[in-house]
Amino acid sequence: MRWQGRRGSSNVEDRRGLSGGKMVGGGIGGIILVVIVTLLSGGNVGDILGNLGSATTTSTSSTNGSYQPSAQEEELAQFVSVVLADTEEVWGELFAARGITYTDPTLVLYSGSVNSACGTATSAVGPFYCPGDAKLYIDLSFYDELQQRFQAPGDFAMAYVVAHEVGHHVQTLLGTTAKLDELRRSVSEAEYNGYSVRFELQADYLAGVWAHHVQGENLLEEGDLEEALAAASAVGDDTIQKQAQGYAVPDSFTHGTSEQRKRWFYKGFNSGTIEGGDTFSAAQL
Repeated sequence: MRWQGRRGSSNVEDRRGLSGGKMVGGGIGGIILVVIVTLLSGGNVGDILGNLGSATTTSTSSTNGSYQPSAQEEELAQFVSVVLADTEEVWGELFAARGITYTDPTLVLYSGSVNSACGTATSAVGPFYCPGDAKLYIDLSFYDELQQRFQAPGDFAMAYVVAHEVGHHVQTLLGTTAKLDELRRSVSEAEYNGYSVRFELQADYLAGVWAHHVQGENLLEEGDLEEALAAASAVGDDTIQKQAQGYAVPDSFTHGTSEQRKRWFYKGFNSGTIEGGDTFSAAQL
């Protein structure tokens, strides 16, 4: 992705060097460890990942003055800031075309653990969005996880991660997140998991919409789309569960299969519109 020398977002909060308490919840990368541990201990993945939107904490953070980011990490911090700025422009224009106002989210960079309105999380959770404070939380070490654990290298793989979490912010502004929270209290666990899958696939679609408009600005380089698709595939429920225990349990899926995540991202990439991403009405995912 062509990003050097371009404008970064002013909506970045740098908390690297701060520490928080124990982990709760999960985002796009929460399945890295949370799912593995939960499956192996006989727990339910949906319960843990579902806590992200409703958990609270009274923990406090403390400064770690010895934290020294590497030059590579600093470059990555600049990169995700540029990606966030791109999402602000794209969604600002798309919302304006619908006659509504887009409110920018804040990107919080942290190291190790962080406190949010949704609770306290460790880097094992991976990147996540908290609707309670409209902030995206990313420990930049996740970039190494993408390359090494998930075999999804490339800067646009990380751009997809940011765009997916921004997609959850878009869902919050459009009222979709609130509707999903209401469903949690009125349907069975298995039914809720199904709705959660549609919710996550819609965020993948919205990430694809953003990529469509970035491509229109001639900012994508050869191989960028493939990097994003590889990242979407790598975090599919079936892939993660097979890695953890050798087999998949479809009823426990909360994010969608690798094939579904790739397909909905690509659908958004081809469409470029909000309207094409109604995963909740789709007869087949």
